[in-house]
Amino acid sequence: MNATTRALFLCVSATALGLPLAATAQTAATMTRDQYQSAKDAVDARYKAAKQKCDAMSGNPHEVCEEEAQGQHNIDKAELDYKRSGKPEDARKVQEARAEATYEVAKERCDDKTGNTKDVCVADAKAAHAKALADIKSTGTTH
Repeated sequence: MNATTRALFLCVSATALGLPLAATAQTAATMTRDQYQSAKDAVDARYKAAKQKCDAMSGNPHEVCEEEAQGQHNIDKAELDYKRSGKPEDARKVQEARAEATYEVAKERCDDKTGNTKDVCVADAKAAHAKALADIKSTGTTH
């Protein structure tokens, strides 16, 4: 696969996966170590700020907030790695991070429920997570 075909494949794959990234292997190679570190520092700062907002909450809303902050942090880190590498496996990792974050937040939201309602909520979250992972696997973004 030549460089042009690879770049087109990455853009099409990213679009098909719903990635908000337009980075390709060609643009990823232009990210310097300093640019990467600066972007990583910004990701970490956003995470710290999000966690501080959670501190004003208590109970399950606090736990949900914490899961949302952690999930977004994981997504941001995966996106940064993809921007740096442009590799299809890193694009897949972004989608997996999104699926994991969605699942963890959904499970945490289920904690507000009781009895059968909670059981159904957890089962729905697990089913949605399994479907998301299967969808990622079926796209074949890794080689």
